[in-house]
Amino acid sequence: MPTAKPPEGLAFDRIPTPIGQALVMWDAQGALRVFDWDGYESRMLRLLERHYGPVTPTSGKAPVLLHNSLTAYFSGDLSAIDSLVCETAGTPFQRSVWAALREIPPGRTESYGALAARIGKPAAVRAVGLANGANPIGLVVPCHRVIGANGSLTGYGGGIERKRWLLQHEGAAFRLAA
Repeated sequence: MPTAKPPEGLAFDRIPTPIGQALVMWDAQGALRVFDWDGYESRMLRLLERHYGPVTPTSGKAPVLLHNSLTAYFSGDLSAIDSLVCETAGTPFQRSVWAALREIPPGRTESYGALAARIGKPAAVRAVGLANGANPIGLVVPCHRVIGANGSLTGYGGGIERKRWLLQHEGAAFRLAA
């Protein structure tokens, strides 16, 4: 059952990045609704349907602010995406996790346990992981900044190599798997 009414004017575009084509969707007000990666369209559409029911976005040109902010981020201005307006559906718990993700600055990482504690649910580590995995706005809602308690890389919806690249791009410390 959908958790929210479908957004008006949903449109999508593909934006080239150094690590592959990014898929972005925004609504009629220009709020970012989805950031995902080429090759993961089916997961993205499943998440959208889970949140809104069946949706049929139109193809369009990304709003200038969105396009320029993403281009600037990948060119080294790591704070360029911080002010992008994002809208999500999801449960109140998921939205609290996603809001907390946006508070992790570039170059920093946080464990699932630390994130759970920070939102006042220290026993909800697995639920935080599930919410992290259901994040429809990867990169801008920076789920890539969440790593294992031992500092190692953990899964990422866009692939572990992209996660590694993003964290290196941001100058974050992490452990490579042995």
